[in-house]
Amino acid sequence: MSKQTFLQGTLILIAAGMITRFLGFINRLVVARLMGEEGVGLYMMALPTLFLIMTLTQLGLPVAISKRIAEAEARNDRAKIKQILIVSLIVTGISSLFFTGLMMIGAPFIAQHLLTDERTLYPLLAISPIVPIVAISSILRGYFQGKQNMKPQSYSLVIEQIVRISCVALFVNLFLPYGIEFAAAGAMFSVILGEFVSLLYMIYQFKRKKTIKIRYRFFSYLKTSKETLKELFSIALPSTGSRMIGSISHFLEPIVVAQCLAISGISTTLATKQYGELTGYVLPLLFLPTFITQSLSIALVPSISEADAMANHKLIHYRIHQAIRISFASGAIATIILTLFSNEILSLMYGTANASRFLVLMAPFFLLLYIQSPLQAALQALDLAKPAMWNSLIGNVFKFVILIVLASNENFGIMGVAIAMSIGVILVTLLHLASLNKILSFSIPFIDIGKMILLLLLTWGSGNLIRNIFIQGEANVFLLSFIFILLSFMYLLFLFALRFITREELKQIPFIQKWV
Repeated sequence: MSKQTFLQGTLILIAAGMITRFLGFINRLVVARLMGEEGVGLYMMALPTLFLIMTLTQLGLPVAISKRIAEAEARNDRAKIKQILIVSLIVTGISSLFFTGLMMIGAPFIAQHLLTDERTLYPLLAISPIVPIVAISSILRGYFQGKQNMKPQSYSLVIEQIVRISCVALFVNLFLPYGIEFAAAGAMFSVILGEFVSLLYMIYQFKRKKTIKIRYRFFSYLKTSKETLKELFSIALPSTGSRMIGSISHFLEPIVVAQCLAISGISTTLATKQYGELTGYVLPLLFLPTFITQSLSIALVPSISEADAMANHKLIHYRIHQAIRISFASGAIATIILTLFSNEILSLMYGTANASRFLVLMAPFFLLLYIQSPLQAALQALDLAKPAMWNSLIGNVFKFVILIVLASNENFGIMGVAIAMSIGVILVTLLHLASLNKILSFSIPFIDIGKMILLLLLTWGSGNLIRNIFIQGEANVFLLSFIFILLSFMYLLFLFALRFITREELKQIPFIQKWV
């Protein structure tokens, strides 16, 4: 089984993430065009419940599997790897069946009393079967990550998106005549099919390349896996706490938003429409660069775990610093583009620029989101998942307090939700940095902070100049594409000039290696 270096594994995941994000945006465009803002609102209101159930099912095991398998690989302990897989399969198998049933039974209550829109019942029921599928997939992904082989996961993500986008228009059109709620359920069903085909591919890769026979002496390995279970849960439970906080936050968010907007005098239909604009139109754009930061985070866990097992503190500091540098570089260009060209982007993508005010407000603050994921991954890889969990809890509590105060005020309304989300992102990221500084004495050098500020100023000035030159009236897709390519080229020059990308890193990229 092929093993990649940290940067090579990251690049493979980034390439897959880029493809899946592109396909995902096409999927969202299709859904938005076919179902409209209200349909997207129903779709997005049902998703947080799914994320909560999936978090409960997985119990934070994917990160724990990746870390413990990386450590076992360093010791060449095949018996330990088998124990990790057996324990993980048993735990997630039982939990997925339990929580899938719980979700289906509780769907009517959630739709009617918590989400305050009975039409969300059908999307909730349609998505329920995905839970055991995702649970098994997560174990296999954790296994391959621990082996530091990112190719199977990358290919499976692309396959999942291709199947989803191939089916979504079919099912939405098929169910749309019966009502917008059935169309949202059809969109959910396409998600299930994509995940199922992706799982089949992961199983095929595992069987084709495995060196471990799961069924051989299954129960004898299970009986001696008590210590393995403890080791997994020492990471999994705090990691679950962090994910639970995020999932509960996403679950409660549409409920609290709906109730607060009702207090401020906004009708249910308008509240659903506004929430659809914020979460269905704006947040996907803001989260676009996170496929790079998530790729870094996935590759970071086994890499830092291996370095920690060898007590190589210098390498740990370097990996964290490298992840922050690359994450910031990937997010800065997106922040500038989304801020300067918000009206044009939203109009071309969704046919309306109503959500531009959210995008302009949130984009600068979400720059900190892009370094948040690698910081959390570093904490988890160092067995510091508890501080990460508490940081997430503090940030989300503050977010909801601010949300309730502002969103229930008629002078803020839905803008209060956008402000609360931005403050939550800032607080959690700063707390993660503080935790690493306290425990690991890690900090971002002042010279790097200066480079980050200079990079933003140079890119903003260039983007503003290009906008004034080329955009005189209404922009079309070809003009915007040319502007973004030109600005991206200038941005790359700034990155090299400021040395955000080093010669050593370029040497690890196969098709650039010979030129360096």
